[in-house]
Amino acid sequence: MPQQTIESRLASFTELDAHTFHDLLRLRIDVFVVEQACAYPELDGRDVEPGTRHLWLTRDGVVLAYLRILAEPGGVARIGRVVVAPHARGEGHAGRLMAEALAAVGDRPCVLEAQSHLAGFYARHGFAVCGPEYVEDGIPHTPMRRESATG
Repeated sequence: MPQQTIESRLASFTELDAHTFHDLLRLRIDVFVVEQACAYPELDGRDVEPGTRHLWLTRDGVVLAYLRILAEPGGVARIGRVVVAPHARGEGHAGRLMAEALAAVGDRPCVLEAQSHLAGFYARHGFAVCGPEYVEDGIPHTPMRRESATG
């Protein structure tokens, strides 16, 4: 079987077509709402903010992994909604996605709310715990921060 190319895309909301946004939301809902059994408002209004960037990986037009980068006050970037499709797990997509997200973030400080069992994964990408663990939607989370390269 020939090697299939994995493509990376980075876009603002206005650059997304309806079909792509549908596919990204479906992945988020399938994993966060259905698989993890968390009833929460997935459409929180932040996807459409001018400073938000959507980053995803595809293979043959199928979304494999996704995250969004939010612009927070003070120039801080917030990474969230990090998700890998069940059929694509264990192939290194989360690591590639994080590397590309951090390249897009650049020298800005960056924060995220890690599901606690994934804190070690984020630590390997330069994040450190910056607050106490808490439970959201029945899942333990850990706040983490990555300082800017200059700060």
